[in-house]
Amino acid sequence: MQTLRKTVFWPSFGLLSLAIIYSIANPEGFLDQMKLLNAALLSNCGPLFSLTSFLMLLLLIALFVSPLGRIRIGGPKAEPILNRWKWFSITICTTIATGILFWGTAEPLYHYGSPPASAGLAAESPEAAQFALSTLYLHWSFTPYAIYSLPALVFALAHYNYGAKYSLTALLFPFLKTKKEGGFHSFKGLSSIIDSLCLFALVAGMASSLGAGLLTLAGGLESQLGWTANSNMLLLICIITVLAFIISAATGLKKGIQFLSSINIWAFIFIALSFLFLGPGQKMLPLIGSSLGEYFGTFLEKNLYNIYHPKEKWANSWTTFYWANWMAWAPITALFLGKIARGYTLREMLLFNWILPSIFALIWMSIFGGSALWAVQTGEDLLGSLSANGAESIIYELMAKYAAPLMPFMALLFIFTVFLSYVTAADSNTEAMGSISMDGLATGDSPKLYIKVIWGLCIGAAAYIMVSQAGIKGIKMLSNLGGLPALLLLLTASLGLLYWMFKKRFGF
Repeated sequence: MQTLRKTVFWPSFGLLSLAIIYSIANPEGFLDQMKLLNAALLSNCGPLFSLTSFLMLLLLIALFVSPLGRIRIGGPKAEPILNRWKWFSITICTTIATGILFWGTAEPLYHYGSPPASAGLAAESPEAAQFALSTLYLHWSFTPYAIYSLPALVFALAHYNYGAKYSLTALLFPFLKTKKEGGFHSFKGLSSIIDSLCLFALVAGMASSLGAGLLTLAGGLESQLGWTANSNMLLLICIITVLAFIISAATGLKKGIQFLSSINIWAFIFIALSFLFLGPGQKMLPLIGSSLGEYFGTFLEKNLYNIYHPKEKWANSWTTFYWANWMAWAPITALFLGKIARGYTLREMLLFNWILPSIFALIWMSIFGGSALWAVQTGEDLLGSLSANGAESIIYELMAKYAAPLMPFMALLFIFTVFLSYVTAADSNTEAMGSISMDGLATGDSPKLYIKVIWGLCIGAAAYIMVSQAGIKGIKMLSNLGGLPALLLLLTASLGLLYWMFKKRFGF
């Protein structure tokens, strides 16, 4: 019998409700307070975000090559829930959301036009283009997917192999498992605190991604249909999107998420191939090759940029923003990714949750980021468009340039894919959010629909308020604030995994 976990649900829901009410009653005061909190977070926690994410990356590399990678999630006889293709497509579509669609063409232009002073590069130079694309690789491949994969792996191991409950406390299982009781100790009070904080973090992270999606959808509708991208349009798009992912979440894993992911992954592939063949194609290869070389050649410095260059504010505006956003999503997403990994080995889980998605992202960013940089270097005034019309306008201008024979079909398909991408990601996360808000769920059960509706409405309200009041800056503030509580949990989970690896490997 499912019952509401009051100590988990009410603190996070109450805090979010107060924030939403305050923002409506006093928009300017609310935005000022958000800016102060955001500035304090960036100035004090930026290096910790970088160090934690890099530690997670190193731990996954060590585990992948270790004999421990042969351990099967759920035990030697565990059967997989999904086949490999469905597993890969769900992983891609539930983690990537609208991010690569919104930032893939816009982000490199920011770095190209305004590289950090510490890099010593002239703006709009070939060297700045190489820096821009290599930075895009950093922000969207191996490090961010390590942020998702490590907690997912720890949860899967704790839940299926050590009998941990469906709670984020499972991420701490190396520290909480007690020999005296012969099993996993749940620590209910600690569990409630962690779950509640991470619910709050994920609402902020999902609202940030939804905000990016709202801007992209509004920009597309304005460019293709001539509709004015104002606050009323943003509200309408927000309502439709929230309704869609609530309806999808109500159908459960076997129907909604699998069906949407199958459509979504093929839409991604079609759009990417279309751009590859209609765009600059082979002309981008020198830039892609040199950027990949810079990415891997300066891997340590790029990952720890705000430690190498402590006085440089650029890293806080970009790298910390990304790590905070991925971390805000990571704990709750880990519950879902860990749940569907049963029956596979730890090494297989890292392959399908970390390595293959990272390669997919590198290919995507090469095509779209490379196309944007090639266009701006060959005379297209994309920097002017970025300043005048916003980041959401860039992809549609590139489509008009490279995919003109397929316009407006390509634009409408892209708009649909943005919508579907967020719905797919939100579907899995509202499922996980509902699950940790309820007691009495058996393995494989879905939470009550009403709890998914409540969290869906909270996400929509937070996204609309921040984007309508602060635009792209609102997206970044939501990401940063959502990432703080998740950062502490992920750092502890990383240290716990390190302890578990030493204990299993060396009998420590």
